[in-house]
Amino acid sequence: MSDFATRLIAGARRLGPLCVGIDPHPGKIPDLFGGDTPDGLAAWGEAVVAAAADRVTVVKPQVGLFERHGPDGMRALQRVCKASKEAGLLVITDAKRGDIGSTAKGYALAYLSPTAPFPSDAVTVNPYMGLDTLEPFLEQAEANGKGVVVLARTSNPGSSDFQARDLEGAPLYARVVEALAPAIERLKGAEGWSSLMLVAGATGPDEARHLRQLAENALFLVPGYGAQGGGAADALAGFKRAGNRLEGGVVNASRSVTFPDGADSAATRTEWTAIVEAAIDEAQADLSKHAGSTSAILA
Repeated sequence: MSDFATRLIAGARRLGPLCVGIDPHPGKIPDLFGGDTPDGLAAWGEAVVAAAADRVTVVKPQVGLFERHGPDGMRALQRVCKASKEAGLLVITDAKRGDIGSTAKGYALAYLSPTAPFPSDAVTVNPYMGLDTLEPFLEQAEANGKGVVVLARTSNPGSSDFQARDLEGAPLYARVVEALAPAIERLKGAEGWSSLMLVAGATGPDEARHLRQLAENALFLVPGYGAQGGGAADALAGFKRAGNRLEGGVVNASRSVTFPDGADSAATRTEWTAIVEAAIDEAQADLSKHAGSTSAILA
């Protein structure tokens, strides 16, 4: 199996940089799929996967929105992960795990091992307990061609509470990324991109440019595009020029493509599918247009 970064960048070059977030928000799952129940989440998630297949390279299920339903919700997550793999999609499981020692190893095995109950190509992790907490994830990534997605500069309004605080002349997020340099190099793949990704929110384009200077070879996972207010140019701010295109990661869209206008009132699954496919195509075209343009996105 090739390394995660090589698989991801190849797919983004072929289809575009959109990542579809599978976020089953309370009260948002249409009755067509069973509503806000574990079976409803699974059926809706599988339908999103089917709509995304051959339109995007990667999907990102949000664990917390499945976990709220307990064991049955986690079984729904398993179904969505399995359906994604069967559809040929890469899976970034958004779990934001971060813990020490054997606990971290347990999380890493759950998502990145060959026998993982939640089969994923990459998982999001929180680095703020220290570099040792990342080691079990890095080991699984190295052994199994997987990826580790580390929070750097997130898209939420409160991210500046800590991430932007000065630490000896630089913001904390920059110090974190500086400390990750050996791990980024360690997971560098055949295409020169690292399977250690960084989260770099579309709501902070200047910070994304700064991150790119600090981590030239790290792929970015960019939340905040679409419903959170980030536009395509801001979302691609941390990408770099490769020939006549910008590349360097994927841009996540969730609500704007899975709960677009009209989807909640669709009378049939066929009608719902057409609406969601159109929203995915629109977002992919928007990002691909900007990624291929010569506008001064990196200025």
